[in-house]
Amino acid sequence: MSETISVIVIDDHPLYRSGVVRSLEESGEFMVCAEGGSADDALRLAREHAPDIALIDVSMPGGGIRAVEMICALGQETRPVMLTVSERDDDILRALEAGARGYALKGVGADELAGILRTVASGGSYVSPSLAARLLVAMRNPREAAGGLNSLTAREEQILRLVAAGKSNKEVGRQLNLQEKTVKHYMTSILQKLSVRNRTEAAVKAQEAWNI
Repeated sequence: MSETISVIVIDDHPLYRSGVVRSLEESGEFMVCAEGGSADDALRLAREHAPDIALIDVSMPGGGIRAVEMICALGQETRPVMLTVSERDDDILRALEAGARGYALKGVGADELAGILRTVASGGSYVSPSLAARLLVAMRNPREAAGGLNSLTAREEQILRLVAAGKSNKEVGRQLNLQEKTVKHYMTSILQKLSVRNRTEAAVKAQEAWNI
């Protein structure tokens, strides 16, 4: 994206939060609208600023996953991304189910974090590679995953491969000469066939099965 991406940063460790804010602002690609340290802060700031991205820790007063649920309930275009030390399977699954579009670990470097946020802001999704394989196992039986993938039509497989590569619906439509709403209809069918809740889970299954 060429335009500046607006972000709110929610973390209850002020020193770490300041470092994240500084690295994002120094990149020149992001505008940090506000920062806070609790779920209530997250909701208030998301409502006030309607940022492109809400960067949220899992462990904080009020709970990061609760913050994601409340932000998604606003019906805005804000995309929540978790930035956390937690590698717990239940935290990852609950965050994605709540509506998080990304799940990154705090050991990530500044450049990589910027890339993750660019991907999510453009409509894609992200789960740290070290967690992706474990996430697939935690979601459901791999045989069931393969069976679901085998049930896809050629067009559905083509779309899912692009989604698994990090493409947004708009980018998929542009590449395949389809309208974005048509891609969304295909994605609905794909999610049903794979018995998953969102495009992130579908992408993880595809990445694991097809070595993307």
